[in-house]
Amino acid sequence: MKEKKAKAKAEQAKGKAKAATGRSVGNESLEAEGRGEQVKGDARQAKEKMKDVFKHGTR
Repeated sequence: MKEKKAKAKAEQAKGKAKAATGRSVGNESLEAEGRGEQVKGDARQAKEKMKDVFKHGTR
């Protein structure tokens, strides 16, 4: 499970870097692609957090 959380974090970081690079060089396509990867990483991380809640939830 930690692998999936790490993958989500890496995806978020990669997207953030790509968006920043696109913004700095004026490449809207690269910036949009980066934002998309960031959102995908956010969604993956939220999914993993929900799994934890249900796994370790109320007992």
